[in-house]
Amino acid sequence: MSKAIGMVEYKTVSAGVTAVDAMVKTSEVNIIEAQTVCPGKYIAIISGDLSAVKAAVDNAKALHGLHLIDSFVLGNPHESIFPAIYGAANIENVSALGILETYDASSIIVAADEAAKTAIVDLIELRIARGMCGKSYLMLTGEVAAVEAAIERAKESIADRGMFLDSSVIAHPDAQIRDAIL
Repeated sequence: MSKAIGMVEYKTVSAGVTAVDAMVKTSEVNIIEAQTVCPGKYIAIISGDLSAVKAAVDNAKALHGLHLIDSFVLGNPHESIFPAIYGAANIENVSALGILETYDASSIIVAADEAAKTAIVDLIELRIARGMCGKSYLMLTGEVAAVEAAIERAKESIADRGMFLDSSVIAHPDAQIRDAIL
């Protein structure tokens, strides 16, 4: 069995909740997150076996495609994705800080996975459209060159979808910044 993560993002709460119900009834998946996000959109993130996640996302897309904004299925996600989504990453040192921001919710997870698989970095946080008018961001840390490579790859991974908004890399952030984000 192959572990996977999937996501659907809807324009309306009604379509989103109905789609999530259909996803969990379609196959054996676990809801990681299902909630309203700014500006009145609805997102659902699920995990499980790759075939189950794919079947659940495909069913949600087929049943509620009219209000679908975006979706994805990601096989073998990097293990640091889950703690970063929950805001539970255990980070002790910040040598360099990388920040990447997107216009939507779903592309940030794909970007984070690409970043984490590109270089030796630690994901600090994935903020998925909460309190950001539908935008999302990721923060990661590692050595300066690793953070630069990870952010560059993350940008490339979402560039063709037009969802990249902005990014930066801060070498050796001030202690006050480190304390504020950790």
